[in-house]
Amino acid sequence: MTWGPMYMYYRCEACGKRFKYAVDLIPVFGDRFGDCPACHKPGVFVKDGARTPDDADYEEVDE
Repeated sequence: MTWGPMYMYYRCEACGKRFKYAVDLIPVFGDRFGDCPACHKPGVFVKDGARTPDDADYEEVDE
């Protein structure tokens, strides 16, 4: 049984955006992993795991 993709959830202190990155994209983003897609500032880690009930509140970041 699988839980689907694993995510790391973040919020941006600069602009307030909530966003998530799929863990399997760490090699793709490198040092930019966890950065806000809107203002490009480092995000504040909130939680990690498979999709959570509030998952829709977080924008998924992909290249």
